[in-house]
Amino acid sequence: MTEANLTNRSFRFPAARGLVVLLALSCTACVVGPDYQKPEVATPGEFRNQITPADATSFADLPWWQVFNDPQLQSLINEGLSNNQDLAIAVSRIEQARAMVGVARSEGQPQVGYDVSGGVEKTFVPEPDDIGTTQFFGIRGALNAAWELDVWGRIKRSTEAARANLFAQEEVRRGVMLTLVSDIASGYFRLLSLDRELAIQEESNTSYKKILDLFTLRFQAGKDSKLPVERTQALYDQSTARISDLKIEIAQQENALSVLAGGYPHAIQRGAPITEQMVPQMPVGLTTDLLRRRPDIRQREQEMIRANAEVGVAVANFYPRIGLSALLGGIGVNAQHGIDGTFGFWNLGADIAGPIFTGGRLESIYDNRKAFWDESIAQYRKTIQIAFQETSNALVAQQNLGARRSALESQVAALRRSVDMALLRYDNGRSSYFEVLESQQQLYPAEDALARVQQDQLQAMVDLYKALGGGWKLADTDWSRPG
Repeated sequence: MTEANLTNRSFRFPAARGLVVLLALSCTACVVGPDYQKPEVATPGEFRNQITPADATSFADLPWWQVFNDPQLQSLINEGLSNNQDLAIAVSRIEQARAMVGVARSEGQPQVGYDVSGGVEKTFVPEPDDIGTTQFFGIRGALNAAWELDVWGRIKRSTEAARANLFAQEEVRRGVMLTLVSDIASGYFRLLSLDRELAIQEESNTSYKKILDLFTLRFQAGKDSKLPVERTQALYDQSTARISDLKIEIAQQENALSVLAGGYPHAIQRGAPITEQMVPQMPVGLTTDLLRRRPDIRQREQEMIRANAEVGVAVANFYPRIGLSALLGGIGVNAQHGIDGTFGFWNLGADIAGPIFTGGRLESIYDNRKAFWDESIAQYRKTIQIAFQETSNALVAQQNLGARRSALESQVAALRRSVDMALLRYDNGRSSYFEVLESQQQLYPAEDALARVQQDQLQAMVDLYKALGGGWKLADTDWSRPG
C-alpha cells in the first residue's frame, strides 16, 4: 500500500472507510502504511579546504589510541570510557529502548490472564406469606485469553518503530563515546597549554624580580631615579597575578578532566609537554563515507525509520482490530435453603472492533505522525550539512595553523636573540636596562601565543577526528584501549 493511498482524504469518511474495510477483509494480511525509503541527499564530491585528492583512506579509520599517542592521555580516556556517567546514562537508555521493543512485540502474542472473586451476598426472596431473605456465598474463577490478529500490520509497524528507537539509542551511545574521547583529549591538551603558560610566566616573574632588585639597588645608591623601580614593580606584580590566575585555571581544568574520567577532582598526571606533542598525518577520506561513519547521522536515519513506522501505525488505527478470545471458568455457590453446587462455563469467539466516528482524532494523529516524518527528514539533512561544516572548519584550521606556528616560532627565536643582544649591550655599557626590559616584554607574550597555537593545532586534530566520525570501525565493546 503506497503513501498516495494514505493521503487520499476520501477514506476519512465512514462510507469510504467501510469499503476499505470490506476490501481489506478479502485478503489474509496486509501491512498498511508506507515502506521506508531512504531520502536522497546530494553531497559534494570533496570537502571544502581539502588539499589532498580524495581517496578511501581516512585517519578516522584508526582507533583513538593510534591518534592520541600520549600514554597519560590514553590512561585518562580509558578511565572515562569505564566510569563516565554520561556514558552510563546512554547505556541505561539503550536498555530502556530494548525493553520497549519487547513491549511492542508482546502485543502480537496471546494474552492470558485470570480472574478470581468471592464474597457473601444477602438478597430478598418473595415467600407465600411474606418476604424473606436468603444469604449466598459464592466464589468465581476464570481464565481468559485474547489474541489480536495483526491483519493490518499495526503491531509490526509499532515493533519496527521501537526497534528503530533502540538502534538510534545505540548510535547515541557511540556518539557519547566519541564525544567523551574528544572532550578528554581537548581538556588534556588545554591542561598542557596552561602548564606551558605557567612556566613562561614563572620565568618572566623570576626575570622581573632580578631586574627589580637591580633597579632598587641602583636607586638606593643614587645612580638612577625611582621610575625604573616603579615600572619594573608593576611588571613584576602583573606577572605574579597572572601566575595566580593560571594556577586557578589549571586546578579547574584538572577538576573538569577528573569528572569526565568519572572520578572526583584530583591531580592529573602529565605525559609529554605540549611542545613535544606530535600531530599525525590526517587524510580525510571520501565524502560519501562521512554518512556511514558519523554516529549522529546514523542516529538521524534510525529516527526517520521510526517516524515512517509510526505513520504506518497511525494508518492501521483506521482499520478494525480482529482477534480471538476464550474464557474458561467455574462458579461455586452455597446458600440457605439447600441451594449448593458448582457450575462451569466456557466461551470461544472472534472479535472485531473498529472506529466509526472519532471526531477527527485518528485523522489528527495521522497528520501529526506525517509531519514528524517530514521533520525527521529535515533533521537528517541538517545533520549532514553540519557534519560537512565541522569537517571543513577543522581542515581550514589545520592548514592555516601550521603557517601561524612557523611564523610564531620564527618570531620567538628572533625575540630571544634580541634579549641576548640587549643583555650583551647592557653588560658592555652601551645601553640601559630599559632596552633589556623592553625586549623581555615582547618575548614573553610571543611565547604565550606560540603555546596557544600549539594547543590549537592539537585541537584541530581532535576536531577533525570527531567530525569524521573517528573510531567508527570499533565495536561498542572495543573502545577501551587494549592492555
